[in-house]
Amino acid sequence: MKPELTVLLIEDDPNVRLGCEQAMQLAGITVDAVGSAEEGQRCLKADYPGIVVSDMRLPGMDGMALLRWVNQLDPNLPVIIITGHGDVTLAVEAMRSGAYDFMQKPFSTSDLVDVVRRALEKRELVLEVEALRRRLDHRDDLEARLIGRSPQMAKVRQLILDVADAAVDVLIFGETGTGKEMVARCLHDLSRAGQENYVALNCGGMADTLLDSELFGHESGAFTGAQKRRIGKIEYASGGTLFLDEVESMPMSMQIKLLRVLQERVIERLGSNQQIQVACRVVAATKDDLKALSDQGKFRADLYYRLNVVRIELPALRERREDIPALYDEFLLQAAKRYNRPPPVLTTEYLRRLMAQDWPGNIRELRNAADCHALGIARDATAPGMGNTPKSLTEAVDSYERLLIANEFAKQEGNIARTSEALKVARTTLHDKLKKYGML
Repeated sequence: MKPELTVLLIEDDPNVRLGCEQAMQLAGITVDAVGSAEEGQRCLKADYPGIVVSDMRLPGMDGMALLRWVNQLDPNLPVIIITGHGDVTLAVEAMRSGAYDFMQKPFSTSDLVDVVRRALEKRELVLEVEALRRRLDHRDDLEARLIGRSPQMAKVRQLILDVADAAVDVLIFGETGTGKEMVARCLHDLSRAGQENYVALNCGGMADTLLDSELFGHESGAFTGAQKRRIGKIEYASGGTLFLDEVESMPMSMQIKLLRVLQERVIERLGSNQQIQVACRVVAATKDDLKALSDQGKFRADLYYRLNVVRIELPALRERREDIPALYDEFLLQAAKRYNRPPPVLTTEYLRRLMAQDWPGNIRELRNAADCHALGIARDATAPGMGNTPKSLTEAVDSYERLLIANEFAKQEGNIARTSEALKVARTTLHDKLKKYGML
């Protein structure tokens, strides 16, 4: 949804200010009216969602000085200057200094509305182009951080781009080692709150009282050993992002308190009755099916539905084997640099053996294998000739077929038609096999 654009009206004459304000409001234009340039400055920032209409003659800073200041702040922000009768010279100077247009008193309100609407249209176009540019930059950044040309990863990256700037809680589902925290970090970095705090907490393995204190903080004397006030993770993350890993292991008592935070956006420190407003995005991650756990009474159903506003599902590595070569190559280069070793040469046969494995530890396991490879430490799982051996002829055939399809599917950039043509197999047959091997 497009943001509503606003006109910042700067006029010291209260009668003129009221007349202009009412005329624009009647035309359906949102207006913020102030009486001085200094007040206007406090309202403005780069990428301001609107335009400026300012009188030339103002107390303190005049309109020309304000125009120069706005041009330094944001050269693309339209400024319409209002001049008095006989100030044509000033109007010309203003246009040369970058003003969008000028209105000479006395002017009709219809003329003002027309000029303002044109300026708003221009501003809207500029902001849309800028938003598109940032989106493209984010896409490039995402492709570098979430490596993979598989359709599954393309879908994940697109979903991150779609919701990064939305004030919505997110649930990330995936097996251990699939990169859930990396996705959470990307959601934060690509959001408007990217410069605010990113706070991560693993909910597993913590006693109830410790988790309560970690999340909500405590006052001095709240319990034995609480010698001074401590700010909790939720409060510290206010304005930014709170990442809760292994949320499925959160005790029931804490689930109730978290639900209240998500619904009301308030907390109370341990030992305090004072409510504190918080405004953080909550990103939760789990390796378990929370719906199934809620059906079993092991996870609150209301909390599940509150967290599951946007759901991002991360594929296991075995479901996107075509991404393994690029991932392994990147991890190997990183490891070689980190350990000050020359990067080993990767052969096609070696990469095929990597792709033939299931990698139950997913990306984390693959990264560990690359580290060992860079250090020259042999690993049974990745050493040539030591890969997983199929237990039967059927498994051997399936493994080879899966490898051929994965290679060609990646080569054809996920295009089913081109892949079926290259492999000389019917599209329907290929589609079934892609689903069978977890590539769709």
